[in-house]
Amino acid sequence: MKDNFSKQASGYSKFRPQYPDELIRYIVSFVENKSKALDVATGNGQVAYKLSAFFEKVYGIDISQNQLDNAYVADNIIYKVASAENTFFKDREFDLITVAQAVHWFDFDSFYKEVYRILKPSGIFAVIGYGLFSTNADSDKILNHFYYNIVGSYWDAERKYLDENYLTIPFPFEENPVKKFQSQFSWSFEQLIGYLETWSSVQHYISKNGQNPIDLIRNELKISWEENDKKVVFPLLLRVGKLK
Repeated sequence: MKDNFSKQASGYSKFRPQYPDELIRYIVSFVENKSKALDVATGNGQVAYKLSAFFEKVYGIDISQNQLDNAYVADNIIYKVASAENTFFKDREFDLITVAQAVHWFDFDSFYKEVYRILKPSGIFAVIGYGLFSTNADSDKILNHFYYNIVGSYWDAERKYLDENYLTIPFPFEENPVKKFQSQFSWSFEQLIGYLETWSSVQHYISKNGQNPIDLIRNELKISWEENDKKVVFPLLLRVGKLK
């Protein structure tokens, strides 16, 4: 699994969009027993924290200690550094395993073998994510140019799975049909820029070129943003299944 996010862990915690409570409740509704849940590649722990309201104990694992240092805290959450493909858990330990905005970074074969080992026979596995957000038509033109043309070649190859709405990832589970969700926010210009700076492609661009690619669109985007409604809408991606 790649670690693209340790460097901007605090920004990730501050600016990455939250998943709506409605989505979390919906995922939990598939789960019969609510003893233990595991959030893999938990990052800032936002999903682990939301799950902690429903489960007796929640584990959150990530390969980045920096991410875990910025994670949400609750009495029944335990955070540990571990890779998705090689955990330290016992066989058949979890009622729910979630992965949010991260499964595309994994070695699928190794990870799914681990899920089959540590998920209870009655347990649920859920993949969550979000695609490219949309906003007003004017700002969308600027942001799409930025996404595809300026930083497009700096995305890791795995990004394609998000652009394909996670429909093309391997999913060796008995799959449940699911509802569609989206998240909507009202963002200041600072929040918008903060989110863009968490993109791995932006960080790759900075590393290679020594300058922030956002500066190429900053002024034009700010004018557009201030003239419009500042609304952003994220399409949410969800696949839910159980062991075959």
